[in-house]
Amino acid sequence: MPAMLRFTGDDKDLTLDELAQFVEDARKAGVPGDNPVRAELSTSQKIKEIEVAVDVDRS
Repeated sequence: MPAMLRFTGDDKDLTLDELAQFVEDARKAGVPGDNPVRAELSTSQKIKEIEVAVDVDRS
């Protein structure tokens, strides 16, 4: 199972600043730009949690 980078909102829903920090941290960790991102949404369709695999076996 690959290592994951996961962010959740400080309150309940992820803010734009928190999303930008997630992207910055993923880039610093060397996550390729074509890795898929998984998000868990609230019932109001706001992002509660977002994650991406840090390293993916592409063989």
